Amino acid sequence: MMHIPIDFVWLEATALACVRITAFLVIAPPFSHSAIPMRIKAMLGAGLALAVSPVVAPGYERLDTGGFLLALAGQALTGALLGFLVMALFSAIQGAGHLVDTFGGFQMAQAFDPGMAINGAQFTRLFQMTAILLLFASDGYQLVLAGLFRSFDAIPVTGTLDLARPAEALTGAVGQMMLSAVQIAGPLLIVLFLADVGLGLVTRVAPALNAFAMGFPIKIALTLLLVGFVYAALPGVVAVIADDAVRLLLGVAG
Repeated sequence: MMHIPIDFVWLEATALACVRITAFLVIAPPFSHSAIPMRIKAMLGAGLALAVSPVVAPGYERLDTGGFLLALAGQALTGALLGFLVMALFSAIQGAGHLVDTFGGFQMAQAFDPGMAINGAQFTRLFQMTAILLLFASDGYQLVLAGLFRSFDAIPVTGTLDLARPAEALTGAVGQMMLSAVQIAGPLLIVLFLADVGLGLVTRVAPALNAFAMGFPIKIALTLLLVGFVYAALPGVVAVIADDAVRLLLGVAG
């Protein structure tokens, strides 16, 4: 008879790591994109868990059924919180696109994009898709995964995440996201604001002119003319946000 030994210690530790990694991949960009099927995310989580198993298996002690189920829930919560922190940082690019749409007059054409699960107009979706492509093209996703893997050194698969740290980090991440969105789209927003001021002054000088009718084509033309400068800065922005995401993950898990 063939005897196949099964290392249950290794199997349980790898399963707990798989739950944390999969929960992270479901929420954190760029893997959270709905174009990536859930089964692919689960398979990727299992593959990455096998890669990290030499780190999580040593020192692991088997748990009873109740303890193992609680550990599974804890790992799912840990992965989801870490993924949400990364998502909050990368939402700055989507927020910048939303500001451009709002001030440029494109917001009237907003629609829900089921692929990216966002509700926005043209530049909101364009900036979000560009950020995802840049993460894959520049290997930024590897930095994000490296931050996730290093979380296993600070928080073992049987450990729990101190909720005070993610709450504090989330507050800072949301504030940083709003500030980054304004910084990315800031130059274009200033130009569009000055265009509104100029149209207002023209209306005061020549009331017969319909500034409302003139405003839309002028602001749209300015947006299309100057948005290229904002778009050209996105590769550097994505690189900086990826570095910030790694530091945030290490700060929360450290």
